[in-house]
Amino acid sequence: MRILIVSDAWEPQINGVVRTLQATIGELRRTGHEVGIVSPDLFRSIPCPSYPEIRLAFAGWRKVGRHIRAFAPQAIHISTEGPLGMAARRWCIRNKFPFTTAYHTRFPEYVAARLPLSPAFVWRFIRWFHRPARHIMVATRSLARELADQGLTQTMLWERGVDHDLFRPDRAAHSALTGLPRPIQLCVGRVAVEKNIEAFLDTAQPGTKVIVGDGPALAELKARYPGALFLGKQTGEALASIYAGADVFVFPSRTDTFGLVIIEALSAGTPVAAYPVPGPGDIVTGGAGALDADLGQAIAAALRCDRGDAAALGARYNWPACTAQFAKALTFVPAEMAPEGAVLGTTILSA
Repeated sequence: MRILIVSDAWEPQINGVVRTLQATIGELRRTGHEVGIVSPDLFRSIPCPSYPEIRLAFAGWRKVGRHIRAFAPQAIHISTEGPLGMAARRWCIRNKFPFTTAYHTRFPEYVAARLPLSPAFVWRFIRWFHRPARHIMVATRSLARELADQGLTQTMLWERGVDHDLFRPDRAAHSALTGLPRPIQLCVGRVAVEKNIEAFLDTAQPGTKVIVGDGPALAELKARYPGALFLGKQTGEALASIYAGADVFVFPSRTDTFGLVIIEALSAGTPVAAYPVPGPGDIVTGGAGALDADLGQAIAAALRCDRGDAAALGARYNWPACTAQFAKALTFVPAEMAPEGAVLGTTILSA
């Protein structure tokens, strides 16, 4: 199949959306599909305010349409709700070309954390953007229920995967963790307001708090929390060895739809502590970690969990399986994630 993916989030960014797309595209190509990308590097762009790693492309629907026609896709997937996503959406509707979308971020909560906008106002945009999609890909069932409550019932499951050759429990701990007071409590992700890292840094659990990642809040948090260890951006084997050397992985975000870092930590055998919200609430089961409205209590409980249980849960997530879900969602099969009683099937295209 010739598959075109349109995404405002793409290389050289390092985040869950980009990493998911990279792994999915690699697996699609490995299994014989031809995949094209429409991304901001093809157009003139400016940095996104408050998130400069993301480039906002100056590309109307006609410019994006030229790239679409040149690739001649059999399926179009619009991954993000940014300028490129909106341009591709408009082209598809004008040309009566069916398309799929994905809901990667709990956008109303994400925007509310950054701007004085009501989540209800943002939901109006989300409903408008995704309503014409044949299928909306979601990472968890709780997210499907959340969208169904907004009248978006055409959802299909698209989970996430782990590179188990990289993230594994038998890997030696990173040298940066040597000699640190235990327990080592690790948080990995973009250091920004929506990740709620302060909630983790404010917990009173003894030991060492380790933060891996970069972002606009890094300098401020380093100044406010001198007792924490900030290791900056880490990738590959270095990141995998940090996961393996931690005693607990802490995920303080309340706005992520899944949390790729959660299953990477589990695959390394590290139990997870998080809030009982969509994302971690869908993943962390069977003694592999702990969820609690009090994050400090969640950390304490996760430290008592068995690392073998964490590794067993992490082993369930793999890229071939989630890529098969992605490919299925591109087809004309009925939606599968709507709650009982909802009408399943393709949504009629409308502007």
